[in-house]
Formats: sequence, C-alpha cells, structure tokens
Amino acid sequence: MSSLFPALTDSPADSPAERPALRFGERSLTYAELAAAAGALAGRVREAGRVAVWATPTLETAVGVVAALLAGVPAVPLNPKSGDGELGHIVRDSAPALVLTAPGTELPPALSGLERVDIDVRERAPYAPAESPGSAPAGITAESPALVVYTSGTTGPPKGAVIPRRAIATTLDALADAWQWTGDDVLVHGLPLFHVHGLILGILGPLRRGGSVRHLGRFTAEGVAHELNEGATMLFGVPTMYHRLAEALPDDPALAKALGRARLLVSGSAALPVHDHERIAAATGRRVVERYGMTETLMNTSVRADGEPRAGTVGVPLPGVELRLVEEDGTAITAYDGETVGEIQVRGPNLFTEYLNRPDATAAAFTGDGWFRTGDMAVRDADGYVRIVGRKATDLIKSGGYKIGAGEIENALLEHPAVREAAVTGEPDDDLGERVVAWIVPTDPQSPPAADDLADHVARRLAPHKRPRTVRFLDTLPRNDMGKIMKRALKHD
Repeated sequence: MSSLFPALTDSPADSPAERPALRFGERSLTYAELAAAAGALAGRVREAGRVAVWATPTLETAVGVVAALLAGVPAVPLNPKSGDGELGHIVRDSAPALVLTAPGTELPPALSGLERVDIDVRERAPYAPAESPGSAPAGITAESPALVVYTSGTTGPPKGAVIPRRAIATTLDALADAWQWTGDDVLVHGLPLFHVHGLILGILGPLRRGGSVRHLGRFTAEGVAHELNEGATMLFGVPTMYHRLAEALPDDPALAKALGRARLLVSGSAALPVHDHERIAAATGRRVVERYGMTETLMNTSVRADGEPRAGTVGVPLPGVELRLVEEDGTAITAYDGETVGEIQVRGPNLFTEYLNRPDATAAAFTGDGWFRTGDMAVRDADGYVRIVGRKATDLIKSGGYKIGAGEIENALLEHPAVREAAVTGEPDDDLGERVVAWIVPTDPQSPPAADDLADHVARRLAPHKRPRTVRFLDTLPRNDMGKIMKRALKHD
C-alpha cells in the first residue's frame, strides 16, 4: 500500500518540508522536523513488536504514534486517566515491549515492568525512513496492524480493537472526499489522543493530507476563537464542547465571529442535540457537521461539506462503506421511511481486523456474511441520511408494542426552555413492558419543570407513546472523558 504520510516520506521536492505540521500550545514542529524526530525514534522501536504510547495531549504523543507507524510497529495508545486495574489489563493483553512517553512524565505502577523510552521531539539524527518514498515498510501490507485501540469496557474488560493500516488510510481518504479536506486546511481541536476521534482523525488526518493541526491541550472557547482568528479552517469537537460554545455565544460576539470564519465545524463521538445545532447556526451562520463512527469501524457516515447540513442526522455512508439496518432477527430493513428503527450493520475497508486475543468476541461481532454488528439503532430517510436513536443495549426502549429510540426523546426534551441536560432510559413496567424515564438537569434547579409539562412537550413533538412516564431530576449527568452520558450509572429506584 502507499505511504500513510506522503508529506513525510516522499521526496523533498514533493513535500511541504517547512510547513507547520503540529502545534501544541507554543511548541511546534514543521514537516521536516517531524520527519527527523519521528524517523529517529522509528529506528529505535523498529524491532519492538508492539509499543505502548502514554497518550497525553502533547507533541510527544503525536511523534510517538507517527514513529511507530513509520516503523511498521503497532502502537497501543494508553489513556492517562485510566486506573491501575484497567492499565494492568491492557498491558497484559497487548504485551507491548516498551512504553513511549514525554521526558519527565511520572508513569503509574501498572507500567513499571515496561522499558521506558523518552521521546525527544527535537532529535535531529539523520532520517532514514522505514517507509521508502510512496511505499510502506518492508514486509508491511495494508492488513498489517497499525494501532490497537481499547474499547471503553462498558460490558466487561476493555477489548483491544486491532486497526489495520488499510482502515486508517481509507477512512481518512473518504473523509477528505466528504469534507473537501486538503493540505491547505488547518485543524484545531482539544480532544484526548487515546481514541479514534482525537488521534486518528485529529492528528493523523491532517498529517495524511499534508496540512496542519493545532492542539489546544485543553479545550476552551477562548482557545478555539484564537486559533480560528489566526487562520485555522476546521474545528473537531464532541457535543459537550459544542454545548459550551452554544452557551457562550449569546454573550460573546467575538466567539460567534470566529466560529463563522471556520470552513467546517465537525462534531462526533455522540449525538449533538438539535437545540445546540440551531443556536450555533443562528449565532454564527455555520452549521455543525456530524459524522458517525466507532473504535471498531473508524468512520462510517458523515454529512458532506457539499451536502445538506441536516441537524440531528449523521449524514450518508462514506465512500466505500456499505450500511444497512436490520430487524432483531437479522432481516434487512428495506423501507427507509425515517421511522422504522433497526440496528446499524456496516461492511467495508474501514473495519478493524479483530479483537486482540478474543476470537470469540470477534466472531460474535460479525454476521456470517461479514457485516459488523454496531449495536447502534437508527432510522434512515429515503435519501439515505441516517439518524441514530441510541444504543441497542441502553437506548432501545420497547414500550406498549413500540420500539422507541431514547435519542429522539432526549432531543425533544432539550428543546424545552427549562431543561439544561437530559437523558432517557427504559425501566420495567408491568403494563407497558418498559416505560420511558427522563433524567433531567433543570435550567433553574430551584424551579424545575413539572413532569406533566415535560411529558406533554414530548407528546406534541413526537408521539404520545414516546412521552416520559417518569421524570427524575439530577444536579448533573454522569459522563465519561468524551462527554458521553454513562446511562448505566443512572440508577432506578
């Protein structure tokens, strides 16, 4: 296969050697500097077999991952916020030969048995790339593992999804087609670097295009505005980030002006509420584009830059990706009417290879004809747009003979002026099978909305059978590092 990073490995005449590649705060590397630092490190890890990367939001993490990919060595990004138990499981499961980290970093006891290699981002040793111009390292093919990214482990110990080089290349190229993404784009983001969104899309994506990325280190509205005012063209974020931007916009016309300068605003990792879509569009004149992916599949769908920016949807399948909705018995749904709920299954070159050391889980994840069972529930419009209504395990509510997606009820609740945050779950009901439960963070904690008012609000917007039968008020909703609501932490009485 061709090089993952042509700007680093092709001949100098064809590469943007002095163009900025990476910037984290005040620290930056040009393409020439990145090639030298990553190339020198690649030479040190080439025989390692597999390496762990202590994935702090720093230049060192980016250089470490790029070096591993240049060397043809699979990298295992480690979440610095993980506890010793989870880290110990990942290290035992993935068996890396060493851990790459920034100098001076104090690593936890779970990593004490690994050889430590400090990353020198200013190393200027002669660069002899493992990747020759236009090609992958010797013996490395499109199917060779590039990354082992561990899932969140909501139903047991985290599983290591083995992501081949083929999946990274095809996903990033499909997104380039969908988003008209070029080497002239400058991306700003403040996402963690231990998962697909922040690392593959946010760091490897710009490097594959020959563009630039500016990482904020920590997300702030001020940081976003500054970078967009300084020439950044794209912003990647998660719904929590865009919600904070939406909240800040009414009192910050400078932020609205900065966001209005962006060529593309992209949200992912969870559904962005329609209410936040509308507030951002009204204040900035820019629509947020949503895409849909997961660790095992990288990216599956997106609203296209040249398509209709339809709030509440994740767009259409990316080039090369096949997508279908199926009933519980596996029967494919053929009526795309925007109402019939089915599980999303996908097939294509964007998929992972296997769960590391888990042939049982790998086999269970695929159908007999090669479709990956995502566990996500959705409806599809006649023109192919996909609207996700929740996870099969936590967001599909069967009530009174209806299949109800929690996501659409949450969007409706968030349109109520007295609701700041909302989550919807199902709980057992003797009559209905399951009843709809709304978990609400009120706008004014001293004056929460009446339960009947919220139920009527949903019934008017959706349908009477989708109204919440029980409403519970909270000070805050439990969320993970990506801002996703952890519904399993919501305890029923």
